[in-house]
Amino acid sequence: MNLPNKLTVARIILIPIFVILCVVPFHFGVLYWLGSAIPVTNLIATIIFIIAALTDWFDGHLARKYNLITNFGKFADPMADKLLVTAAFIILVEMNVAPAWVIILIISRELAVTGLRLLLVEGGEVLAAGQLGKIKTFTQMIAIPLLLLNNFPFAWTGIRVDLIFLYVCAFFAVWSGIDYFYKNRGVFKGSM
Repeated sequence: MNLPNKLTVARIILIPIFVILCVVPFHFGVLYWLGSAIPVTNLIATIIFIIAALTDWFDGHLARKYNLITNFGKFADPMADKLLVTAAFIILVEMNVAPAWVIILIISRELAVTGLRLLLVEGGEVLAAGQLGKIKTFTQMIAIPLLLLNNFPFAWTGIRVDLIFLYVCAFFAVWSGIDYFYKNRGVFKGSM
């Protein structure tokens, strides 16, 4: 197993650890800093989430740079990404930190675009990530840690930067989803 695939497997292993830290009521105390009350378990979970998210970038970079692309990587890498982000979003709803309707919108878009990708692959095409999708990914990777950390380091300002990033993510999720389906609408011709 090459290094990019090992990083993907490591990310998959980190997901249940992240989930356990978020949902099991460990009592390691609370940190108070810059107007935020941050449970220590949330801080640890956030660090694990960030490490996992960074392995996503790093394994893709290595796989492309050294031509280490494998079928396992093609399958497991996007699956690990979706599992990590979906788990985080569901936990944020469970914690009453994120509105369920926004999370349903974002996850529904992920499932729809994944289905579109499968249809395109069947026809020999690849749906590359567009600029709108990259903005969606960037904003969700900022929103999730901010939400887990109770809007740290912005809580003292009274501005919900965490929710701003979440709503921007939802906006780009919808826009990029519509864009992907519009640009690839030909895959549905003759099938209705």
